[in-house]
Amino acid sequence: MKHFSLHSFVVGVMLGALLVGAWFLGSNFAFMPGSSEGVSSDTNNLASTSEAISVTDQKAGSEVVIESVTVPPPGVWVAVREINGTDLGNVLGAVRVGGPRTNISAPLLRVTEPNRSYAVELYRDDNNGVFDPAINSVYVDFDTGARVVVYFKTTD
Repeated sequence: MKHFSLHSFVVGVMLGALLVGAWFLGSNFAFMPGSSEGVSSDTNNLASTSEAISVTDQKAGSEVVIESVTVPPPGVWVAVREINGTDLGNVLGAVRVGGPRTNISAPLLRVTEPNRSYAVELYRDDNNGVFDPAINSVYVDFDTGARVVVYFKTTD
C-alpha cells in the first residue's frame, strides 16, 4: 500500500471544489432567497414568473389588491415589495392566505408611489403566524423551479 500523499490529497480537494463550483454555476439560482433573477432593469418589461399569483397595475395607495392566489393549503404569505433598480427592495406589507383566494387586499406599512414598479412575492409560512422575510422561505413554483414573483406598476 502506498504512502498517503498530501499533494495528491490537496489536488483532489481542489478538483472536487472545481467540479462542485461548475455544477452550481451551471444551475438556475432563481429559487434561492435573495436572488434577483427575473427583475429587469427595464421596468417597462416586468413580467410574471408564475401563474400561482395574479396582480394588475393599480392606483398608488395604502393597500395592494391581488387578483388571485392559486396555491394549495396550508397557503402562503403574500408580500408586496419595492423595486430598487434591478433588485427587490423592502417589504411594504404582507398578508397570510390559507389557500386559493381572489381579491386579496394587502395593507401596507408605507404607501406606494405613483408611476413606480412594485412586486408581489410569495413566502412559505414557518407556522408561527408572523411574517418575517428573514425567516420565511421564498415560495417556489414546482412547475418552473423559480420563486413566485409578479410585477405591477402604480398609476396616479
